[in-house]
Amino acid sequence: MRSLSIFGATGSIGESTYDLIRRAPPGTYRTVALTGGRNIARLAEMARTLGAELAVTAYEECLPALRDALAGSGIAVAGGVQAIAEAADRPVDWTMSAIVGAAGLVPGLRALRHGGTLALANKESLVTAGPLLMRTAQAHGATILPVDSEHSAVFQALTGEDPSCVERIIITASGGPFRDWSLDRMAKATLAEAVAHPNWAMGQRISIDSASMFNKALELIETREFFDIDPVRIEVLVHPQSIVHALVGFCDGGIMAHLGPADMRHAIGYALHWPDRGAVPVERLDLAKIVNLSFQAPDEARFPALRLAREVMEARGMHGAAFNAAKEIALDHFIAGGIAFPRMALLVEETLSRISTRSDMGTAPASLDHVLEVDAEARRIATAITEEA
Repeated sequence: MRSLSIFGATGSIGESTYDLIRRAPPGTYRTVALTGGRNIARLAEMARTLGAELAVTAYEECLPALRDALAGSGIAVAGGVQAIAEAADRPVDWTMSAIVGAAGLVPGLRALRHGGTLALANKESLVTAGPLLMRTAQAHGATILPVDSEHSAVFQALTGEDPSCVERIIITASGGPFRDWSLDRMAKATLAEAVAHPNWAMGQRISIDSASMFNKALELIETREFFDIDPVRIEVLVHPQSIVHALVGFCDGGIMAHLGPADMRHAIGYALHWPDRGAVPVERLDLAKIVNLSFQAPDEARFPALRLAREVMEARGMHGAAFNAAKEIALDHFIAGGIAFPRMALLVEETLSRISTRSDMGTAPASLDHVLEVDAEARRIATAITEEA
């Protein structure tokens, strides 16, 4: 029986992970910890169904409700950010890291110390502290497996291949709901329009990140950090059908593509069963019914997040931490109605410009405290910029 924990259980990735776990034959998995946010009823339902040992809400004020919801179940409860970090201190064989944003970094790092497998859906961990995450995994004999559909696709395409033969990695983007919108129209985009992703069922924040292509920008940096490939070899193609998740080009001119339905359970299932392949209840593609597979270069004038990501990859050091922090502040302000949709990228760019005066921006993250310090300063700068406007 394999032990596991799910961090971010009530989000879209967590829900898909939960679905796979609950379908497994009895005795396959032992669920140690589940964490969530304010959806207490759902977190409690999941914990009861999986027989979790511990359920944690990120919000201390929600703890009484969670305690009431799990009364008599024998499941331990806790609340707060520190409680989530402590939940990661419980050793397990397999951990799903699906907390959205920089908040997922600390529990992911702590989980690696047990030497198990970290299924990484929290792309911000690699963006903000890639070298630190990789060093920690190596030091403790842990394994990190990608769960983003694009990076899982690349990982699968590289299985058994010589990395030195890789010429390029191409990750795809649906283009989101604003793929064909003009800049003038995007300037008036509403929150509801930004959340309406055409292909994927995702949470609010990642849906907006997809609409702005900040999600793809993060994935560019994630590709650089996970696969240790020169940024000039990493490409993005807009692929509206979301069927081809990534492609790998080799030195002989051949390209290996990974195709699959727009269902995160495939990538999650691959990480769950790795190094084997296990059955996953996703739709099977009927290639004869697919009318076409189209690709086009992204328009970086309308989606400047991609250009900013390339600048961050080139600069490396602490720039990823600053980039992500500024992006999260920009997203908060867009959701709150404080800035227009295109203003998010401008805010991130200005934050990166101002924080570049720090003497340590070109150095690799020395510690978790180092990452958190830069993260906090970038957030302060981004907030100050919005107050100046």
